[in-house]
Amino acid sequence: MTRRWTQRPPGSNWGDFGDDDQLGRLNLLTEAKVREGVAEVRAGKVFSLSLPLDLPGGNVLNPARHPPRLMPTQRDGKPMFLHAFRHDHNTTDVACDDRVSLSLQYSTQWDGLSHIGSHFDADGDGTAEMVFYNGYSGEADFAHAQDDDGGWSRAHRLGIEHMAAKGVQGRGVLVDLRRHFGDERRRIGFEDLMRVIDLDGVEVRRGDMLCLHTGFADLILGMGGEPDGDRLARACAVLDGGDARLLDWIDESGIAALVADNYAVEDRPYDFKGDGCHALLPLHERCLFKLGLHLGELWHLTPLAEWLARHHRHAFLLTAPPLHLPGAVGSPLNPIATV
Repeated sequence: MTRRWTQRPPGSNWGDFGDDDQLGRLNLLTEAKVREGVAEVRAGKVFSLSLPLDLPGGNVLNPARHPPRLMPTQRDGKPMFLHAFRHDHNTTDVACDDRVSLSLQYSTQWDGLSHIGSHFDADGDGTAEMVFYNGYSGEADFAHAQDDDGGWSRAHRLGIEHMAAKGVQGRGVLVDLRRHFGDERRRIGFEDLMRVIDLDGVEVRRGDMLCLHTGFADLILGMGGEPDGDRLARACAVLDGGDARLLDWIDESGIAALVADNYAVEDRPYDFKGDGCHALLPLHERCLFKLGLHLGELWHLTPLAEWLARHHRHAFLLTAPPLHLPGAVGSPLNPIATV
C-alpha cells in the first residue's frame, strides 16, 4: 500500500513499524520478551486481574457506558433457558443458552488504537482531517450508521482483532503508586513516577507492559455495584497527562503497553469541555494516536500488588489478549499474571 500520510504528528512513531502497521508498540512483544516474561515465573501462582464485568455498576463514571445485560437466546420465539428438550424430542436434556448486551469498555478493558484519533493535517493539504494511528483515516477506514436496532459501527482498520491475533504475552512490571500516595487523589507527573520507581527498585525494560497500581479498582469493588462518583473523582493517584516530561518518558522507555487500575489512566476532565486547540486527554492522544501504545483501564491489580510487595518483586508473566472481535475499538478481557 502507498503511505497514507505525507507528514506525521510531532512526537509520533508513524511508519517506524511499517507503513501498514496496525499493532503499534505491541511489535515490541517479541519471542524474546515472551521468554523474559516466562523467566519471571517462580512460584507458579496465578492472579486474575479482571473486575467482574458488571462493575463499576450503573453509569456514574461514563453516562454513555452501561452494565452488561444477560438475556436468553431465542428459538422459535421461545427462550433457550432452562429449556427441556424432552417436550419436543423425548430426551432428558435441559439447556441454558444466553447472549449479552455489553459496552466493551465498561469494566476491565483494553483501549484499541482505533479508540482515539485527532484532527491533524496528515496529507499536507492545509486542512486537518480525522486521522488515527499511522495515518488511518476516520473517513476511509471507519464506518457507522443508525438503524431501528440502535445502529452499527466498525473500525475497518486498527480494530481490536489485531491485538487479539498478536496474543499479548510478555513481561509485566508493576509500579505501586498506592503504597506511596494512599487513596487520595494525586496527579502523578514525571518526578513522582521516577521517585517511586527509584525507591522501589523497579526495572522497566524495553518491551515491558507497565502496570500502575493506584487502588481505584479496589475501591470500586468495595462499593458493591453502587459507585460513589464524587468519592471516586477525588480518589487515588492518576497520571498527569499534561506533564510533557512524563509523556516523553513513556515514549523513551520503550514500554509495549500501559495499564492502570483506574478509569482512564490519566486525570480526565469530567465536563469534557476543551478549547478546541488541545486534546482533552493528552496521554490518550500521545499513546494511542501518536505512538500506537495500547492502554488498559480498570484492571484489578491490588491482590497482585500486595503479593509482589510481600515477596519484594515487581515483575511477572502477563497474558492479556482481548476478545477477538473484528472491527471493535476496545475490548473487555481477563488478564492473567503468573508469578
